Amino acid sequence: MLTAQMTPKALSPSSTVESRQLGLESTLADLELYRFQIEDTSIVVDITHIFDRNPILPGIILTHQGNFYGMISRRRLLERMSRPYALELFLQRPIKSLYEFIKVPCEIFSQETLIVEAARKSLERPPELLYEPIVVKFNERDYRLLDVHHLLLSQAKIHHLTSRLLDESYYHQQIQTEKMVSLGQMVAGVAHEIRNPVNSVNGNITFLADYYNSLVDLILKYQSEIETKSNNIQEFEEEIDLEFILEDAPKIIQSMKIGSERLIQIVTSLRNFSRIDDRDRQLIDLHECIDGTLLILESRLKHHIKVVRNYAKLPDIACYSGQLSQVFMNLIANAIDVLMEKKEQEEKQDWQPQIEIITKFVEDYRAQGGISVKIIDNGLGIPLEIQGRIFENFFTTKAVGKGTGLGLAISYKIIAEKHRGELKLKSEVGMGTEFEVLLPLDSPV
Repeated sequence: MLTAQMTPKALSPSSTVESRQLGLESTLADLELYRFQIEDTSIVVDITHIFDRNPILPGIILTHQGNFYGMISRRRLLERMSRPYALELFLQRPIKSLYEFIKVPCEIFSQETLIVEAARKSLERPPELLYEPIVVKFNERDYRLLDVHHLLLSQAKIHHLTSRLLDESYYHQQIQTEKMVSLGQMVAGVAHEIRNPVNSVNGNITFLADYYNSLVDLILKYQSEIETKSNNIQEFEEEIDLEFILEDAPKIIQSMKIGSERLIQIVTSLRNFSRIDDRDRQLIDLHECIDGTLLILESRLKHHIKVVRNYAKLPDIACYSGQLSQVFMNLIANAIDVLMEKKEQEEKQDWQPQIEIITKFVEDYRAQGGISVKIIDNGLGIPLEIQGRIFENFFTTKAVGKGTGLGLAISYKIIAEKHRGELKLKSEVGMGTEFEVLLPLDSPV
């Protein structure tokens, strides 16, 4: 009995490869496969006619009572039939008799096998089997054939696309890094220019307060010595409201002092953030690094976002402070974006957007222990099906034009490669997201 079907009917493997969008996750089911199934009782001459009518057919699937029995390739069939007396011996016999003569180990792959994995395994076969078609199993009754040439073309296309994506990824990362370094240099210059006048103001406020107190003491002494004030003095005191000045001036001086100290903190934070291109590790207080990042982002945190700091006592850690600040900047900025998005969607008016930062020392992390920093928001959360891609280059959950898809990828690289640590993710839709930064203490300064 002859039951032959073929898919496709007139496509060559090369044109098929070009017509498909293949990637690293593509499987054998994404390729065009040949579906020729013939009962082992079929006559050999009928099979030769099938090959004549279908010149691109790489082989046939043999079945026995509908079940898979084996595979005969076009190459092996023609090779056997070209030998002396082969036509007389086999041409009018069932294909089963010929198959027993030319039977070789048959490579069978599931339809879910990745193309790149199938290509690797097919190339590991012995040289005499290298060009044998591959059998692809869909179910117990459905087996199809894949031409090795077609498989290798598909694998080459995937390799080309992957190389191009890697080149583009590297290029964009280089551009992003250059931008960050340029930004860091600019910020460092601005911070340096601001620091000098701010230090001058802050340093002179103490003298100004002392001078003011001395002048107040002098005025009080004059008032105690002079029993009767002239009309001019009394009128002038009323005109300038001396009593209010004596009460309000200390408050102004104190406010200036607080403002100048805050400016110094901001400048210090900017200087730390600007050290993105640091080549040497430095011992830093991780809490100062986090607080500096929060200070820079304070204008965005004013939108009713509650920041909860649960800091444990931590040792100083050797790291690249500028790059670590960039990581915290990316994680906290992403949390702010998500909270603002949820706030727009939230129907409950009493919902409180919150970012919680938890630090702790982890004794059993690596050789000498490590530090854990958790940044937790109560935002929208990340669906489970895309959590595995969250650190990929150019992958973003934000709307078009609002995200580059590089922030988390670069953060992951900074933690994993530069600091030999880990960046972990936990998230539940509707509940929020937790990013955990784990940094080992055994890195040399």
